[in-house]
Amino acid sequence: MIGISADFDPVHKGHEKLIKEAKKIANEKDSQVVIYLNKGYSANHAPFFTPFEARKEMALKLGADKIVGVEGLHHRLVLSYSVPIRLAKMHEDGITDYISAADISLDEIKSYAQKFIDEGIFLGMPQDFPNRNVIRWYAINEFLSKKYGKKLDFHVIKEVQSPRKISGRFIRKSILENDLIIPEETKKLLPKSTIEILEREIENDNIPSKRNFKLIKHKMNTYSRANLTNIAYLNSKSINKIVEGRFYKENESIWASFRRAGYGPVMTRLAVSAIEEEVKKEEVLKLMRDYESKGVIPPEQNVDKIIERAWYVANSTKKGISTKEANEKFRTDKTLKVNPPLILESGLNLTKFETKKVKEGLKAEIFVDKDNQISCQIKEKKIKIKTNLKLHSVEITYLRYILDSRYIPVSGKLIKNNNGDYRVEIKIQNY
Repeated sequence: MIGISADFDPVHKGHEKLIKEAKKIANEKDSQVVIYLNKGYSANHAPFFTPFEARKEMALKLGADKIVGVEGLHHRLVLSYSVPIRLAKMHEDGITDYISAADISLDEIKSYAQKFIDEGIFLGMPQDFPNRNVIRWYAINEFLSKKYGKKLDFHVIKEVQSPRKISGRFIRKSILENDLIIPEETKKLLPKSTIEILEREIENDNIPSKRNFKLIKHKMNTYSRANLTNIAYLNSKSINKIVEGRFYKENESIWASFRRAGYGPVMTRLAVSAIEEEVKKEEVLKLMRDYESKGVIPPEQNVDKIIERAWYVANSTKKGISTKEANEKFRTDKTLKVNPPLILESGLNLTKFETKKVKEGLKAEIFVDKDNQISCQIKEKKIKIKTNLKLHSVEITYLRYILDSRYIPVSGKLIKNNNGDYRVEIKIQNY
């Protein structure tokens, strides 16, 4: 079977050519074309403009034999993790060939991908790479060939230029700016069947899909720093910018807070999706661990490596080594043995009155306060105490890296030491 992975939002003439080329391969091999069609959220972590069933119908009209819905990934994972999962699904479904479109050749794709294939890690693909997602798919196809004992035959066709590159983003924008009437110039980029389906869906008020901005603004206006820290893809800087930006009334102010935190468009969409869907770090971590256990996630990307890196860099910077040098050493030196602690014990500042109100076992939620200090919140019934934590400098740096990892949860609880003083036991969850 010939596989295509896509958003198809909506299906345009570039997609039409891709399906036709896939059909040619399928006919030669007496096989079928299967579209793995993203559902729920797009690969770029946004709600779809066009509903899934409509996009499915568009693809079938143009000759696809089967549509497989892919959902539950793109509001939880970045592409470096979702692509291996989708490609593994193709292997397990019996897909033999993969086809995509790019404006560079297959040889160029191989050249760009080689560094990532050699290192076995698919994070941090440079922004200036052309057709980055195709390069990622090619590299991960090579990685997964070790698990499955084969790799999908990789096919690349030239992207349609008509007279410019056809962009789904441009098509959606043109329709929105024209009061949901498809402009004549835009129609030239779309197959007749897509136009008919789009116009029907617009008439039935199914287009465009929208975020629940009322819910998003409510959470951004009311959640404490401790609660926001539990949500995936929010680091301490973004959380502080969210709190500083209150109270949110306009949708644009949401995006502005993330820009001030240094988030790019893709990571902003993922973070906002996580807020909307209440995606917790614990949920993301368990999902990653599940696929790690199946051998789908590259070992160099697994959670243990992220925690080990945090501990190694924290110790290195204390010795005067720059963060950049420490990261490079960790990435390239395969002989390093790092055993990071998963449990830390911290002091805290409690008044005599507060000491009388608390007890062992109470939950202590860990977060970074407005003054950039690692703190905890102890909350139960009528008790609500916020206090800074006392840790050694290396532990502070290490814990900050973990808190800013965006998907490794940290929990805390009150304990007593041998002197009867209250402490916070901090646990880095790695499941």
